[in-house]
Amino acid sequence: MIRTTKRSWRRPATLTVLATVALALSACGQGEGTDPNPGTTTPGRVATDDGATVATEDATASGSTPEIASVDGTVWVANEDGDSLSALDAATGEVVTTVTGIESPHNVQVSPDGSTVWAVSGHNNALVALDAETYELRGTAPTGTSPAHVIVTPDGETVYVTNAGDDTMSIYEADSLELRATIDLSAGPHGLRASPDGSTVVVANTTAGAIDVVDTATNAVAASIPVGDSPPQVAVSADGRYVYVTLIGSSSVVKVDLAEQQVIGSVAVPAPPVQLYLTADGARLLSADQGTDGTPGTTVTMIDPESMTVESTVQAGSGPHGVVIEPTGQRAWVTNLYDDTVSVIDLTAKATMATVTVGDKPNGISYSPLPPAPGPGTVEITVPEYATATGAGHDEH
Repeated sequence: MIRTTKRSWRRPATLTVLATVALALSACGQGEGTDPNPGTTTPGRVATDDGATVATEDATASGSTPEIASVDGTVWVANEDGDSLSALDAATGEVVTTVTGIESPHNVQVSPDGSTVWAVSGHNNALVALDAETYELRGTAPTGTSPAHVIVTPDGETVYVTNAGDDTMSIYEADSLELRATIDLSAGPHGLRASPDGSTVVVANTTAGAIDVVDTATNAVAASIPVGDSPPQVAVSADGRYVYVTLIGSSSVVKVDLAEQQVIGSVAVPAPPVQLYLTADGARLLSADQGTDGTPGTTVTMIDPESMTVESTVQAGSGPHGVVIEPTGQRAWVTNLYDDTVSVIDLTAKATMATVTVGDKPNGISYSPLPPAPGPGTVEITVPEYATATGAGHDEH
């Protein structure tokens, strides 16, 4: 059922610049005198198969690992328990700006042109739009209960938000933040991704154990396909034919044929996975194997999506949760939920090359090819309280 509604959006509140506080790159993945991620190395060093570390130039000279290339851009991280977003310089690994005042931001997404950063506030039931160049608040709009993930269509014109608390999806016009429609989904909608041509949006429904395929022309659910126990996220192939889905309940990733509307492949991963991401060429699929608070996972699994076999595993931090890959397929970034870090992974060397300390409980993550804009170390914004008395907050996936 489609419930089309028009709601007003609120204009930006006053931007307050606080004292500059730069979060530095953790040179060896170290926090307070300890290494929370012993599987990572300092920039310029890579891990070998036996667990040792060698300098990049030595590894290249010996032929044991390829040269690690520089990648520019900005990586945005949603720190859910830190009520903030971190902007990382992809080239240096430094946190250049922290935007505070977004309560319980579970997910973040950069627009295709890199100009706008979208986030959801689980506490305030709000969609938040930031100007990526000025770090100012562009505007906000109310969502449904417990917003989970936010995406933008490839043309940058439409924004979709899943509302885990009321089993709906909110659809907005990107420029005005006007609510175009609210549609009903299967139980527990969470992660979602658009097909590359923007014709469909695929949603993972954790409670229903199914994915919903939404026709973006009609804003209607065209199909609901059972996939397995507790699917939190999806990835869509370049041709839109296949969808890959993480399954928390079976510690696996499955492949779904949308034409046949059924699961056609499966591969086990070391721990219950949450997010996953395809390289732009579709040749490699990464799974962030979070595990649980009691038994955290520590790996990112590289999967061949054609054969659905494990290519290799890379050691990350404690509780790998969100993952993003830049368009060339050389570099990936993974949020580590339980040690408040981001692992920087070189996909050619198949090794974690650096660890960056961010905010509390980092979850969603997104990449922009634009370098970070200069700005203060910390920027505070104010997001309106749209939440009702019940239903605010979000689970850890």
